[in-house]
Amino acid sequence: MPISFEVEGGAPVLVDAEVVASDRARQRGLMFRKEISDGEGMLFVFEEEAEHPFWMKNTYVPLDMIFVGSDKTIVGIARDTTPLSEKSVTVGVKSRFVIEVPAGFSTRAGIHRGQKVRFDL
Repeated sequence: MPISFEVEGGAPVLVDAEVVASDRARQRGLMFRKEISDGEGMLFVFEEEAEHPFWMKNTYVPLDMIFVGSDKTIVGIARDTTPLSEKSVTVGVKSRFVIEVPAGFSTRAGIHRGQKVRFDL
């Protein structure tokens, strides 16, 4: 699914994301993947807005986790998460969606809190 990030002063940043919406798919996420390229990601869809903690167990690549509210505004970003860690990762606010991209991608692309995200579900 194409995701578009609206960045100031430039063309939208596009990411081709796998969508995961079931409990089972969300639990697996990007586990066991050995690589993920810039422009690729995973969109986690939750039924309700809540604080959604993540972990990196069995995840071999560092990620940026972009937390997005129901109104499709970025509410926070956990940057450069630690591979294989069982530590809970959150931004401390409610979100409805989480987009995982390669570590450093959000910084390189100029993605930050408060920006709008576009995708169709």
